[in-house]
Amino acid sequence: MATYPEQYLSIKKRFKKLSKAVENLGKVTRESGPIPDKTAHLIKLAASIAIRSEGAAHSHIRRAIQAGAKPEEIYHAIILLTSTLGFPTVSAAISWADEIIAEHKK
Repeated sequence: MATYPEQYLSIKKRFKKLSKAVENLGKVTRESGPIPDKTAHLIKLAASIAIRSEGAAHSHIRRAIQAGAKPEEIYHAIILLTSTLGFPTVSAAISWADEIIAEHKK
């Protein structure tokens, strides 16, 4: 079962209409084309890493795992970013993935 950050839960509770709209937008965009959920979450993971959003990266790692991604696929998606984003960013992202993958294995 996924756990959500306190900040996310607070925003969801305080701004119900906004939260519903954002969730609906995510659903509509996923359903708008042929890319499978696993691949979509790996793409979103890469975007999250590019903007250095640890929280979003955590979310998309969890969602990719739920969609069937193996740890090797998650790590590959991350290391593919090395020549574009640089090793320090990739190193940080690997540590984020390590946290979520270890959490998932429990």
